[in-house]
Amino acid sequence: MSETEGTSPQPAPSGQPKAGDRRRARALAMQGLYQRHFSKTAISDIEAEFMVDNDMSKVDLLYFRDLLRGVHREQGELDKLIEPFLDRPIKEVDPVELAIVRLGAYELKHRLDVPYKVVINEGIEMAKRFGGTEGHKFVNSILDKLSGRLRLAETRAR
Repeated sequence: MSETEGTSPQPAPSGQPKAGDRRRARALAMQGLYQRHFSKTAISDIEAEFMVDNDMSKVDLLYFRDLLRGVHREQGELDKLIEPFLDRPIKEVDPVELAIVRLGAYELKHRLDVPYKVVINEGIEMAKRFGGTEGHKFVNSILDKLSGRLRLAETRAR
């Protein structure tokens, strides 16, 4: 399977993807990106491993693949978007929080079907669950500032 195969968003057979299925897709994609940070394993191998090792029956698989592959493919570009809002070098950012912020940046940039407030809230919730004690504040700050840049029309109504 190629890196770009299957990345176009498609709703679940019932019409709209379920929020819980997307939430699980985000969490698994973040964990895959975290694993990639340390292992340097090919993203396709990480994807295959996650497909075997996790119950994917309640996961939006297309969304999981889009996030995992998209963030990996665009990591350098996403980092350039994030860096102006950081208070430290990107190499010093906690790997969990960095994976969450990259994921959120990708969603803000490419997934216009997801409201920016949802992207920020999902990032905060993942940081509370997987990150450090104050990690959610960091994620909130970065994604909020980034949403003003990437979703200007949408955030203008704040």
